[in-house]
Amino acid sequence: MRKDTNLAVDGARLWDSLMEMAKIGATAKGGVNRLTLTDLDRQSRDLFVTWCKDAGCTITVDRMGSIFARRKGTDDSLPPVMVGSHLDTQPTGGKFDGALGVMAALELIRSLNDLDIKTRHPIEVAMWTNEEGSRFAPAMVASGVFVGAFPEDYGLSRTDVDGKRFGEELKRIGYAGPAPVGGREVAAFFELHIEQGPILEEAGTDVGVVTHANGQRWYEIDITGVESHAGPTPMARRKDALLCAARIVEAVNAIGWGHEPHACATCGMILAQPNSRNVIPGKVFLTVDFRHPEDDRLASMDAELRRLVPEIAARSGCTAELEQIFHFPVTTFDPACVGRVREGARQLGLSHREIHSGAGHDAVYMARVAPTAMVFVPCVGGISHNEAEDIKPEWATAGANVLLHAVVETAGVA
Repeated sequence: MRKDTNLAVDGARLWDSLMEMAKIGATAKGGVNRLTLTDLDRQSRDLFVTWCKDAGCTITVDRMGSIFARRKGTDDSLPPVMVGSHLDTQPTGGKFDGALGVMAALELIRSLNDLDIKTRHPIEVAMWTNEEGSRFAPAMVASGVFVGAFPEDYGLSRTDVDGKRFGEELKRIGYAGPAPVGGREVAAFFELHIEQGPILEEAGTDVGVVTHANGQRWYEIDITGVESHAGPTPMARRKDALLCAARIVEAVNAIGWGHEPHACATCGMILAQPNSRNVIPGKVFLTVDFRHPEDDRLASMDAELRRLVPEIAARSGCTAELEQIFHFPVTTFDPACVGRVREGARQLGLSHREIHSGAGHDAVYMARVAPTAMVFVPCVGGISHNEAEDIKPEWATAGANVLLHAVVETAGVA
């Protein structure tokens, strides 16, 4: 590890960048609504690209719209050390989920410029498209295509609830880039992120050294009943798709409780048709999200869902089609990169602890093709995917400094 007390980011500049980016899509409650491939997403991309060019980086945009800002290495033929996250948000998202990782990566470049430190490997700031998966499912689709988890055509063909296609919206906002997606060597990947949980803040710990990420499975369920008048149709004759959905929601919740203490089971999206107050719903679209830090327990949850959904549908007089659209197993991050994060925190005198991620991140996919590690910082109350999401400036600075040390150690000082 480079023993240089001057190796530090400009924390005030990092915070100013976060607050400026948060103005794009700002909500009345203090959060951010900046969905993937909207005009607001385009504005955030434009600002990011401008800042990166001002920092002397060259810009590449790939065919999934992910942006890579490259700072040359003294041996520019070496594969890059990549660092970054995402700028898209949930509909009621916060200022820091994703944006902290992108702005800290940019600040890392700016600080190396200020300190006139050159690295042997080039450093690339990565801004991944559609990490959240809120508008276009599944999540992390661009980084997934980058590592070969999804075909490119699959990624570009995703549609939102209005039927708008990912590829067409990418063209519309001007970020359908010419560069191939993936297929190139990456020396290492690092991602800074807020924890999105309460552990670090409650323990009074400065930094989380992320060793693993939970496995996840996402499902979509299409339920079909019979639309009928809410007045004349007797209760015993109904085939209510929404009632069937409600029973499935309850079953999903029970599956989560049945695999405690580490399981998470969520139905986050439900769309009923025809969505009229005096019509018994004939169709419902429902999503399910399962997470667990043990693959065998996640498989058990999957088996329970597949058994219960047709049983519930039959009991409700409906049919239900269940499709798993997203799955990645428990991810173990690279011990050497994790060690550099740990050593960076130690050298900076920051309290730290090992932690696993309950959320999915682009780092989970990047771990398939490059040595990868993550740095967590606390968030107030453990609240995220919420307009109330908040962190303290000193937490952002601490995490960015650990990131800087780990990246410089990996890229090598010329």
